[in-house]
Amino acid sequence: MPGAVSMPDPPLFDGVVTLRPWGEDGDVEAITASCNDRAIAEFLEMIPSPYTEADAREYILGTRQGWAEGTSSNFAVVLDGRAVGSIGIRWLDPEQGVAEVGYWVSPDARGRGVCTRAVRLVSRWALEEGRTERLQLRADEQNLASRKVAENAGFTEEGTLRSSRYNLRLGRRIDFVMYSLLPGELPEN
Repeated sequence: MPGAVSMPDPPLFDGVVTLRPWGEDGDVEAITASCNDRAIAEFLEMIPSPYTEADAREYILGTRQGWAEGTSSNFAVVLDGRAVGSIGIRWLDPEQGVAEVGYWVSPDARGRGVCTRAVRLVSRWALEEGRTERLQLRADEQNLASRKVAENAGFTEEGTLRSSRYNLRLGRRIDFVMYSLLPGELPEN
C-alpha cells in the first residue's frame, strides 16, 4: 500500500485559482450546495442525491483519509476566497506511476476557465513531484464541458471506453472518453 502523500505547502496557486485541503469554514455548505446541482448529480452518480451536510462532512473526512493513506489527494478549488469545486488525484498504480484526475465545479464557476486552471495546477504538481508518469482522465462521452476541460488542460484523447459503466440515474450504460497527460506534455500555462 502506498504511503501518505504530503499536502503542498504553500497551497497550489496560479494567480487566480488556489488548491488547498478541504475542511475550512464554509466548506461543508459549499460542497452541499454544489453537489445538489443537477449536472453534478447526473455525471457523478456516486454522489448521493439529495446531498446533505452530513454527506459533505463524510466527504471531507474521506479526503483526509486519502491523503493519510496515500490513495488519493483531493483539493478544494478556491476562487476569490471561496470553495467552488473539488479536484483530486487517485493514485491508481503508484509502482507504475499511473494516476487519475477527477473534478467538479459549482454552477457559478463554470465557463470561466476555473476548472481548466485547477486541472493544470494539479497535473503539474503530480507530474513534477515525480510520483506520476501518466495522468489519465475519464469523461462521460456526453459531458462536453468536462471533455473541453481535459483538452484545454493539455490532455490527449486516447479513445472511447464503450459501455464502460451502468449509470443508475440515467438508466443506461455510458461510454467514457479516455484522456492522458505525460510529463513532457505539460502546457506552459
